[in-house]
Amino acid sequence: MLPTKLLKASTFRLTLAYLALFCISAGVLFGFVYVASSTNMERQTEETITAEINGILDQYRLRGLGGLRNTIAARAAAKPDRASIYLLVDRTDRIMAGNIDRWPEGQDKDESYFHFLIETGEDGDGEPTFHRAIARGFLLQNNARLLVGRDIEERLASQAALLNTLLIGGGIMIVLGVAGGLVMSRWMLGRLDDVNRATTRIMMGDLTQRFVAKGSGDEFDELARNLNRMLDRIERLLAGMRQVTDNVAHDLRTPLNRLRSRIEVALMDEQSDESRELLEATVRDADSLIQTFNAILSIARAESGEQQAEFEPFSLREMAQDVTELYEPLGEERSITVHLRAQADAVVVGNRHLVAQALANLVDNAIKYGAEGGHVLVEVRTRPVPMLVVTDDGPGIPAEMRERALERFVRLDPERSTPGNGLGLSLVAAVARLHEARLQLEDAKPGLRVSIAFPSLPERGAQLTRQEVRSLA
Repeated sequence: MLPTKLLKASTFRLTLAYLALFCISAGVLFGFVYVASSTNMERQTEETITAEINGILDQYRLRGLGGLRNTIAARAAAKPDRASIYLLVDRTDRIMAGNIDRWPEGQDKDESYFHFLIETGEDGDGEPTFHRAIARGFLLQNNARLLVGRDIEERLASQAALLNTLLIGGGIMIVLGVAGGLVMSRWMLGRLDDVNRATTRIMMGDLTQRFVAKGSGDEFDELARNLNRMLDRIERLLAGMRQVTDNVAHDLRTPLNRLRSRIEVALMDEQSDESRELLEATVRDADSLIQTFNAILSIARAESGEQQAEFEPFSLREMAQDVTELYEPLGEERSITVHLRAQADAVVVGNRHLVAQALANLVDNAIKYGAEGGHVLVEVRTRPVPMLVVTDDGPGIPAEMRERALERFVRLDPERSTPGNGLGLSLVAAVARLHEARLQLEDAKPGLRVSIAFPSLPERGAQLTRQEVRSLA
């Protein structure tokens, strides 16, 4: 049985389409050859019969019926194998001369060609054997009749042999065409598999992966060289971006932390109420700047895909339990119960730290915007795919605003009365894209339900190395 992948390959389908077109063309050509050959054989037979008829009729005009009888008798004796057929009968159908024993049944007095059977002997069981023949009949004086024809059994056998040869040749051509298509498709799939494996590793963050050129100088080698050059440039750009990011992290985040520390030191001294309030507000602003800066860096790194190289299997239930326990005290401050429901465990492949950060953002938003005294439910589901679900009983997000809520620095609170920088859901969306997960915002009636559906292990397994797959078993 052919592999499903091979049957779905575009190269195999293209080969089959070309083979079908070629078979149709070859069938038309073979049909033309067969019809032309058969027609030529039939014409040669009729021309041979016509030449014999003309010679016999010349004898009849010169020598009369008696001379015709002698001519027929002489020709019949000269060709006892009855390749040529002669028969002369009088008006009572009595045989005057010839090499067959009776006039064919059903033949009237017209002079057109007709086909009939002649008995040629007996087979091993004593049954008569017959050959097919073609002939023309003529009405002579005194209602005598003349029959001249040919045994066409050998010609028909040649036509049948030609037809069988063409059919066998066509069958061999189809078999060779399909075999060639399979070989070519396997070769093409092999080259494409090399490209797919390399691109999979690249998408998982391994930018050191390169495409191998076979040295044949074909289009695949040219594509490999171009892709390698592109990867070299991308790697240099990402390296430059990481360097800039590190520099920014060092040059901005460190001074912000120092500024915050100095303000805290200043708060230890005696301050007026107004000064203390200003310094505390400055600390909060510094914390907000640091959080915003960290969120931007996390989103940038998630969207770059470089952290796919750190993917590994981890338990959603254990990760969700850690996040839930971390945010339970924050919920208690607003009399909100944070509850985890995970009846079964689900294992996914990804970056545990980023997924935990995304879940933390969802739980934090649920507590921040949920109804005071309400509930926040964190669920780990295994069907139909591994899934994280966070549900609150707050005001929710209108359906027309849910897409916009995933954009950066977008806050749906027009008065911006709640703390935040508008990057929480943006980071969740970036983490979901990094893990090829489906992020969905729904109405919980009341409240908001946010779900992250991860690819199941079989789907993700196609992108893992053998060692990683074995570690999941």
